[in-house]
Formats: sequence, C-alpha cells, structure tokens
Amino acid sequence: MRRTDITRDDGTWTGLAVEVEARRRPGLCPFSAGRRLLLAQQSCPVLLTVVDEDFCGVEFWRTDAYRSPLPPLRAETGRTLAGRPDRWAHRFIQHLLDAPGSPLHDGRWLLSPESPLLRWNHSRRPQAEFWASMLIEGHPDGYIDWFVHNGSWEILPLRPMPDADDSRVKAYRKQARDGTLPPVLLWWVSGLDCHLLLDGHARLAAAIAESAVPPLLHLHRTAPGDEVAAGTEQAVRRYETELARFTELRAAYGHAVPDGAAIVGPDLARRLRDLHTAQRPSWAWPLPGGEEQWRCVAREVTAGRWSGGGGTSG
Repeated sequence: MRRTDITRDDGTWTGLAVEVEARRRPGLCPFSAGRRLLLAQQSCPVLLTVVDEDFCGVEFWRTDAYRSPLPPLRAETGRTLAGRPDRWAHRFIQHLLDAPGSPLHDGRWLLSPESPLLRWNHSRRPQAEFWASMLIEGHPDGYIDWFVHNGSWEILPLRPMPDADDSRVKAYRKQARDGTLPPVLLWWVSGLDCHLLLDGHARLAAAIAESAVPPLLHLHRTAPGDEVAAGTEQAVRRYETELARFTELRAAYGHAVPDGAAIVGPDLARRLRDLHTAQRPSWAWPLPGGEEQWRCVAREVTAGRWSGGGGTSG
C-alpha cells in the first residue's frame, strides 16, 4: 500500500491518495444484478436497492447489520487532531485498511476534505437546514430521488440517524461548538449517485443540531496507476511542445513575447493534480445467482415486507 499526500501549488494539503494492492474484493462489497444492487458487509446484507425502470430513482431497504470499519473516536483525539484533516485522513485510511468490513479494494483511492457538498449550498440556507436536506430519509425502506435531486450528492446513512438528544450526539455537539469535531466519513458510490455514510452518524447529527458545517472526508476511486503514468507523459509532452512554440515566437518577434513558463506551467500542474484526484466510477461485483438470488436475499431480510424486493418485476 502506497500513500501520497496531494497538495496545491501553495503547499496546502488537499487529500491523501492511496494505492491498494492484494485486496481483490472488499469486505463492504456492492454486488450487482441487473437494476438491483446488494451491499454486503462480510457476506451480511446491509443495503438492498432497485433502480426504477424509468431511471428516476432508487428504492432501498436498509438492514440494521452495518458496522462502521472505524473504532470509536475519543474526545481527546478530536482535540489533538483538530484542524488537521491530513492527520485524520492518514488515521482513517489505516483503519479502513485494517478493518475486514471496509470498502477498499485493489486500485487507487482518494480521501479528501474537498467534498462537492461543501459547494452545493448555493442559496446559502442555514447550515442545519441545508445538511438536513442532504440526508436521504427512510428506515428500513426509502427512496433516492434522482429526478428531483439529480447531481445533488445526497447522503444515505447506513444506519438510522440518532436524535439530537442522543447521549453521543450531545457529547459531539460540544465538540462542534469547540471546533474539535472529528470528520464525517463519506463514500461516493456512483451506481447510487449518492454518498454512503460510513462513519460519523452521531457527528453529523451533532453538526446539524448546532447548525455547523460538518468536517468531511470524502472517499472515492480515482485513476489507476497506469492511467496516471500515461496521462503524466502526455501532459509533459504537451508542456514541452508549448514551451517550444513560445521559444519560436520569441525568436521571431523578440523578448516582448513571454517565454511561456508562466502560462503553460500552471496548466501542467492542474493536469497532473487532476490525474491524481479525478473521480472514477465505483465498482460492483456480479452477484452469484443474479436477480433470483437478489430476490431470495430480499425476501429473507425483509420478511416479505418490501414491495421492491418481493415481486418478480422489481
């Protein structure tokens, strides 16, 4: 496993890239069967979904079997690492690598505090209102509305959100006020067009109760190593070609023409940064037994109480 800290030109830390090896299938694994998806944690179903035939949304059934791959976080740790998303990222990644029920599998991943959710509150609604609106409601069943919320990057908790007066939420509310609240861990799943909340249900509830912006760490797949290498070579060639063009222009028209470094240099830096951070679709594995097996699992975990799982047409 290789880790690379991603920084801007000014040295500001923006994420942690991790190349995972020797993990062909994750412990928290999405299995697909046509329009149906089963998310299982170490063979235990935690989420069943069915995409509408018209692709306007997704019905889901959430079990109570999900367990966070992160251990409980102590308040002292929150105070020690306050304002250090880079240290939190290294800590979270290590837990995800050590845990048997994490979503990490072979390939490159990025864990970053720069979630699109932080830029989505265009109407500048109060933070409590905005973040509450980003939560997908329903337990055990509910609906991810792609028609109304297309591209809004909603959050689907993997277990019910605790109430504001829950003892854990009360403890985290003080940390939210103090600025020492540990990050909420989100996993972007492209097949559902939403985030899954891996860890921090009580922390997110505390931030909403305090109308505060929750600190986030956003996990997603990024470009594999061979794609990064090929893209880097192409970007460098483009950079060298542009510098050569500026050199020819300076030879023809004099030093009034810039040497080009200040123009093409930032473009090269942006392309290289994008290669290391660009989002890639999440993976799912074919479900052995296909749709019939999915229906069998759905009947078992829902006891026939879910219309999305009980019939033969979805």
